[in-house]
Amino acid sequence: MSTSATADREIVLTKLIEAPRELVFDLWTSPEEIGAWWGPQGFTTTTSSMNVRAGGSWRFTMHGPDGRDYDNLITYLEVTRPERLTYKHGGTPGGEPIDFQTTATFEPAGAADQNTLVTLRMTFSSAAVKEAVIAKYGALEGGKQTLGRLAEAAAMRRRGAGVEGEGRPFVITRVIQAPVELVYQLWTEREHLEQWFGPKGTRLTVSEMELRPGGRMVYRMGMADGSAHFGRWVFREITPPERLLFLVSFADERGEPVRAFFDETWPLEWLSEVTFKPHAGIGGGTVVTVTWTPTNATAAERRAFEDGHASMSGGWGGTFEQLAGYVGRLGRR
Repeated sequence: MSTSATADREIVLTKLIEAPRELVFDLWTSPEEIGAWWGPQGFTTTTSSMNVRAGGSWRFTMHGPDGRDYDNLITYLEVTRPERLTYKHGGTPGGEPIDFQTTATFEPAGAADQNTLVTLRMTFSSAAVKEAVIAKYGALEGGKQTLGRLAEAAAMRRRGAGVEGEGRPFVITRVIQAPVELVYQLWTEREHLEQWFGPKGTRLTVSEMELRPGGRMVYRMGMADGSAHFGRWVFREITPPERLLFLVSFADERGEPVRAFFDETWPLEWLSEVTFKPHAGIGGGTVVTVTWTPTNATAAERRAFEDGHASMSGGWGGTFEQLAGYVGRLGRR
């Protein structure tokens, strides 16, 4: 059947991946690799079984950032390494009622064929089914995010498993039931930040806010016991409404970096990346992902940072609860 005859019931996405197609094909067909990138932002994937051959199948569960699990089955129809994969998606008893066929092609591109143009063509039984899947599951946005994560995984493979000496980053993801533009606004405007930012029982007061690369935010964090500490963000990259990158440190009242009040071996500064993506899952909303990475840290400081991951999870969990509560109050106004 010609593509023109199926265009109204297809989703077609393309992405240039900066890696050779053999590597990209490996990432798509290895159970050890695919879990690191498969799915939209905030999703993780657990593989039960994978047999990449014509007639073989891949059984897996996608875990959404909102805690929802999605059981999936892919049945491979064509496997031509490293050029092409065709598979049927659907058919798991008790799984999500989604049934469509996908063809993924991998074309060499760039100088000496060191890049790969990936084209993903998903064909549904009708235009109405396609639109329903887009509306309920965010399939269009989800496909874009998935290919973006593939590109990131390929980049990591090309440069190794991370930058030596940075240590293991802290990552936390939550879904906020509000549009991306609003959530970004709540993160970047003083009058909003002061209403929700910080663990439960704390109160933020912002004394300086200059949202530009090189600008900074200086704040006072009042604690439940009456004590307080100061901190600062120095903005490096600002991409509304998708991403913020800034350097974080504890500070004195003037906004100059100081050592952490609770541990002298805590890194003096750490890099914070916050991303805001549409939630490509049931219910919609915004997936917020916070990644903290120590910078210019000694081995002892990196150990202290990694030992503090559990404490950071607790603090950020309370912070996200306060953000969700504030969004709810805004909605009732």
